[in-house]
Amino acid sequence: MTDQARRWEGDSPWKRVVLKLSGEALADPTGENISGEVLQNLASEIASVREVHEVDIAIVVGGGNIWRGMSGSDGGMDRAQSDHMGMLATVINAIALQDALDRAEVPTRVMTAIGMAQVAEPYIRRRAVRHLEKGRVVIFAAGTGNPFFTTDTAAALRAAEIDADAVLKGTHSGVDGVYTADPNADPNAELLDNVSFLDVLSQELGVMDSAAIAVCKDNSMPIVVFDLMTRGNFESILGGAAIGTLVR
Repeated sequence: MTDQARRWEGDSPWKRVVLKLSGEALADPTGENISGEVLQNLASEIASVREVHEVDIAIVVGGGNIWRGMSGSDGGMDRAQSDHMGMLATVINAIALQDALDRAEVPTRVMTAIGMAQVAEPYIRRRAVRHLEKGRVVIFAAGTGNPFFTTDTAAALRAAEIDADAVLKGTHSGVDGVYTADPNADPNAELLDNVSFLDVLSQELGVMDSAAIAVCKDNSMPIVVFDLMTRGNFESILGGAAIGTLVR
Protein backbone atom coordinates (compact mmCIF):
# COMPACT_ATOMS: atom_id res chain seq x y z
CA MET A 1 0.00 0.00 0.00
CA THR A 2 1.42 3.39 -0.90
CA ASP A 3 1.84 6.21 1.56
CA GLN A 4 -0.62 8.23 -0.51
CA ALA A 5 -3.23 5.54 0.07
CA ARG A 6 -2.83 6.15 3.78
CA ARG A 7 -3.47 9.87 3.47
CA TRP A 8 -6.95 11.07 2.79
CA GLU A 9 -8.11 14.47 1.70
CA GLY A 10 -10.89 16.31 3.45
CA ASP A 11 -12.99 14.63 6.08
CA SER A 12 -12.09 11.53 8.06
CA PRO A 13 -12.22 8.34 5.98
CA TRP A 14 -13.84 6.58 8.92
CA LYS A 15 -17.18 7.50 10.40
CA ARG A 16 -17.17 5.00 13.26
CA VAL A 17 -14.11 3.74 15.12
CA VAL A 18 -13.25 1.67 18.17
CA LEU A 19 -10.40 3.07 20.24
CA LYS A 20 -8.55 0.36 22.19
CA LEU A 21 -6.82 1.50 25.37
CA SER A 22 -4.68 -0.67 27.59
CA GLY A 23 -5.16 -0.41 31.32
CA GLU A 24 -1.48 0.47 31.66
CA ALA A 25 -2.08 3.59 29.57
CA LEU A 26 -4.27 4.92 32.38
CA ALA A 27 -1.79 4.10 35.13
CA ASP A 28 0.09 6.52 37.34
CA PRO A 29 3.93 6.66 37.21
CA THR A 30 4.17 3.53 39.37
CA GLY A 31 2.40 1.54 36.64
CA GLU A 32 -0.56 0.86 38.87
CA ASN A 33 -3.78 2.53 39.95
CA ILE A 34 -5.31 5.27 37.78
CA SER A 35 -3.77 8.62 36.89
CA GLY A 36 -6.18 11.53 37.08
CA GLU A 37 -3.89 13.55 34.82
CA VAL A 38 -3.90 10.86 32.12
CA LEU A 39 -7.68 10.58 32.30
CA GLN A 40 -8.04 14.35 31.97
CA ASN A 41 -5.71 14.45 28.96
CA LEU A 42 -7.51 11.59 27.23
CA ALA A 43 -10.90 13.16 27.83
CA SER A 44 -9.66 16.48 26.48
CA GLU A 45 -8.26 14.76 23.37
CA ILE A 46 -11.50 12.92 22.70
CA ALA A 47 -13.53 16.11 23.24
CA SER A 48 -11.30 17.93 20.72
CA VAL A 49 -11.74 15.15 18.18
CA ARG A 50 -15.52 15.35 18.47
CA GLU A 51 -15.41 19.09 17.82
CA VAL A 52 -13.43 18.66 14.60
CA HIS A 53 -14.69 15.37 13.15
CA GLU A 54 -18.14 13.88 12.77
CA VAL A 55 -17.17 10.40 13.90
CA ASP A 56 -18.77 7.85 16.22
CA ILE A 57 -16.32 6.83 18.95
CA ALA A 58 -16.50 3.64 20.97
CA ILE A 59 -13.79 2.68 23.45
CA VAL A 60 -12.59 -0.64 24.82
CA VAL A 61 -10.36 -0.34 27.87
CA GLY A 62 -8.16 -2.96 29.47
CA GLY A 63 -7.52 -3.54 33.16
CA GLY A 64 -3.82 -4.33 33.38
CA ASN A 65 -3.09 -1.42 35.70
CA ILE A 66 -5.27 -3.14 38.31
CA TRP A 67 -5.25 -6.85 37.54
CA ARG A 68 -4.20 -9.22 34.78
CA GLY A 69 -5.86 -12.59 34.42
CA MET A 70 -2.62 -14.24 33.34
CA SER A 71 -0.80 -12.90 36.39
CA GLY A 72 -3.24 -14.59 38.71
CA SER A 73 -3.14 -17.88 36.85
CA ASP A 74 0.67 -17.80 36.81
CA GLY A 75 0.48 -17.57 40.59
CA GLY A 76 -1.69 -20.66 40.84
CA MET A 77 -5.19 -19.17 40.64
CA ASP A 78 -7.89 -20.75 38.52
CA ARG A 79 -7.58 -19.02 35.14
CA ALA A 80 -11.30 -18.42 34.72
CA GLN A 81 -11.57 -16.88 38.20
CA SER A 82 -8.55 -14.69 37.56
CA ASP A 83 -9.93 -13.55 34.20
CA HIS A 84 -13.21 -12.58 35.83
CA MET A 85 -11.24 -10.38 38.23
CA GLY A 86 -9.59 -8.80 35.20
CA MET A 87 -13.00 -8.08 33.70
CA LEU A 88 -14.00 -6.23 36.87
CA ALA A 89 -10.78 -4.22 36.64
CA THR A 90 -11.78 -3.02 33.17
CA VAL A 91 -15.09 -1.82 34.60
CA ILE A 92 -13.27 0.28 37.20
CA ASN A 93 -11.20 1.88 34.44
CA ALA A 94 -14.28 2.42 32.27
CA ILE A 95 -16.17 4.20 35.04
CA ALA A 96 -13.14 6.42 35.75
CA LEU A 97 -12.85 7.30 32.06
CA GLN A 98 -16.59 7.98 31.84
CA ASP A 99 -16.29 10.42 34.74
CA ALA A 100 -13.44 12.25 33.02
CA LEU A 101 -15.38 12.45 29.75
CA ASP A 102 -18.50 13.68 31.55
CA ARG A 103 -16.45 16.46 33.12
CA ALA A 104 -15.19 17.34 29.64
CA GLU A 105 -18.86 17.62 28.59
CA VAL A 106 -18.71 14.53 26.40
CA PRO A 107 -21.88 12.43 26.80
CA THR A 108 -20.75 8.91 27.61
CA ARG A 109 -22.25 5.51 28.39
CA VAL A 110 -20.53 2.47 29.89
CA MET A 111 -21.80 -0.91 28.73
CA THR A 112 -20.57 -4.10 30.37
CA ALA A 113 -20.41 -7.65 29.04
CA ILE A 114 -21.36 -9.00 32.46
CA GLY A 115 -24.40 -7.73 34.31
CA MET A 116 -24.01 -4.98 36.91
CA ALA A 117 -27.04 -2.81 36.31
CA GLN A 118 -26.44 -0.59 39.33
CA VAL A 119 -23.28 0.89 37.83
CA ALA A 120 -23.52 0.45 34.05
CA GLU A 121 -25.75 -0.64 31.21
CA PRO A 122 -25.62 -4.21 29.96
CA TYR A 123 -24.06 -4.61 26.53
CA ILE A 124 -26.85 -4.81 23.94
CA ARG A 125 -25.63 -4.31 20.39
CA ARG A 126 -28.62 -2.37 19.07
CA ARG A 127 -28.63 -0.10 22.13
CA ALA A 128 -24.90 0.56 21.72
CA VAL A 129 -25.40 1.52 18.07
CA ARG A 130 -28.26 3.83 19.06
CA HIS A 131 -26.07 5.57 21.63
CA LEU A 132 -23.44 6.16 18.95
CA GLU A 133 -26.04 7.47 16.51
CA LYS A 134 -27.11 9.98 19.18
CA GLY A 135 -23.56 11.28 19.44
CA ARG A 136 -22.55 9.56 22.66
CA VAL A 137 -19.21 7.93 23.34
CA VAL A 138 -19.70 4.30 24.35
CA ILE A 139 -17.18 2.53 26.57
CA PHE A 140 -17.31 -1.27 26.36
CA ALA A 141 -16.15 -2.87 29.61
CA ALA A 142 -15.67 -6.38 31.03
CA GLY A 143 -14.04 -7.65 27.85
CA THR A 144 -16.12 -10.21 25.99
CA GLY A 145 -17.68 -11.44 29.22
CA ASN A 146 -15.83 -14.74 28.81
CA PRO A 147 -12.55 -15.91 30.33
CA PHE A 148 -9.56 -16.75 28.14
CA PHE A 149 -10.21 -13.80 25.80
CA THR A 150 -8.24 -10.55 25.93
CA THR A 151 -9.58 -7.03 25.68
CA ASP A 152 -7.86 -6.84 22.28
CA THR A 153 -10.22 -9.56 21.12
CA ALA A 154 -13.11 -7.70 22.76
CA ALA A 155 -12.19 -4.56 20.80
CA ALA A 156 -12.14 -6.46 17.51
CA LEU A 157 -15.40 -8.25 18.31
CA ARG A 158 -17.27 -5.10 19.37
CA ALA A 159 -15.94 -3.25 16.33
CA ALA A 160 -17.32 -5.95 14.05
CA GLU A 161 -20.65 -5.99 15.89
CA ILE A 162 -21.25 -2.24 15.68
CA ASP A 163 -20.00 -2.11 12.07
CA ALA A 164 -17.01 0.11 12.88
CA ASP A 165 -14.73 1.17 10.06
CA ALA A 166 -11.47 0.63 11.97
CA VAL A 167 -9.85 -0.29 15.27
CA LEU A 168 -7.42 2.32 16.58
CA LYS A 169 -5.01 0.74 19.05
CA GLY A 170 -3.55 3.49 21.20
CA THR A 171 -0.17 2.64 22.70
CA HIS A 172 1.80 4.24 25.51
CA SER A 173 5.37 4.33 26.83
CA GLY A 174 6.63 5.98 23.66
CA VAL A 175 5.86 3.12 21.26
CA ASP A 176 4.46 4.77 18.13
CA GLY A 177 3.59 1.81 15.91
CA VAL A 178 4.63 -1.68 14.85
CA TYR A 179 8.35 -2.37 14.59
CA THR A 180 10.39 -5.16 13.05
CA ALA A 181 11.63 -5.92 16.58
CA ASP A 182 11.20 -4.57 20.10
CA PRO A 183 12.43 -0.96 19.77
CA ASN A 184 13.27 -0.85 23.48
CA ALA A 185 15.62 -3.82 23.11
CA ASP A 186 16.88 -3.55 19.52
CA PRO A 187 18.30 -0.18 18.37
CA ASN A 188 18.07 -1.39 14.76
CA ALA A 189 14.32 -1.98 14.93
CA GLU A 190 12.46 -0.18 12.15
CA LEU A 191 8.96 1.29 12.24
CA LEU A 192 6.64 -0.28 9.68
CA ASP A 193 4.34 2.16 7.87
CA ASN A 194 1.96 -0.62 6.88
CA VAL A 195 1.78 -4.38 7.28
CA SER A 196 -0.65 -7.12 6.31
CA PHE A 197 -2.70 -9.21 8.71
CA LEU A 198 -0.91 -12.32 7.47
CA ASP A 199 2.50 -10.81 8.18
CA VAL A 200 1.40 -9.83 11.69
CA LEU A 201 0.37 -13.43 12.35
CA SER A 202 3.27 -15.20 10.64
CA GLN A 203 5.96 -12.92 12.07
CA GLU A 204 4.32 -12.67 15.50
CA LEU A 205 4.67 -8.89 15.49
CA GLY A 206 2.62 -8.47 18.65
CA VAL A 207 0.11 -5.94 17.36
CA MET A 208 -2.78 -7.73 19.07
CA ASP A 209 -3.39 -11.33 19.99
CA SER A 210 -4.08 -13.74 17.14
CA ALA A 211 -7.81 -14.00 17.86
CA ALA A 212 -8.24 -10.23 17.54
CA ILE A 213 -6.22 -10.13 14.33
CA ALA A 214 -8.32 -12.95 12.88
CA VAL A 215 -11.58 -11.12 13.64
CA CYS A 216 -10.32 -7.93 11.99
CA LYS A 217 -8.97 -9.84 9.00
CA ASP A 218 -12.19 -11.79 8.47
CA ASN A 219 -14.18 -8.56 8.57
CA SER A 220 -11.75 -6.52 6.43
CA MET A 221 -11.40 -4.04 9.29
CA PRO A 222 -8.10 -2.14 9.39
CA ILE A 223 -6.12 -1.53 12.57
CA VAL A 224 -4.03 1.57 13.22
CA VAL A 225 -1.37 1.24 15.91
CA PHE A 226 -0.25 4.65 17.15
CA ASP A 227 1.06 6.57 20.16
CA LEU A 228 -2.04 7.83 21.92
CA MET A 229 -0.02 9.77 24.50
CA THR A 230 1.22 12.25 21.87
CA ARG A 231 -1.30 15.06 21.84
CA GLY A 232 -3.09 15.44 18.52
CA ASN A 233 -2.33 11.98 17.09
CA PHE A 234 -5.88 10.70 17.50
CA GLU A 235 -7.34 13.76 15.79
CA SER A 236 -4.74 13.68 13.01
CA ILE A 237 -5.43 10.03 12.19
CA LEU A 238 -9.14 10.71 11.88
CA GLY A 239 -8.22 13.56 9.54
CA GLY A 240 -6.35 11.16 7.30
CA ALA A 241 -2.75 11.57 8.49
CA ALA A 242 -0.45 8.58 8.10
CA ILE A 243 0.57 8.22 11.74
CA GLY A 244 1.75 4.96 13.28
CA THR A 245 1.27 1.66 11.48
CA LEU A 246 -1.67 0.64 9.33
CA VAL A 247 -2.54 -3.06 9.47
CA ARG A 248 -4.87 -4.55 6.88
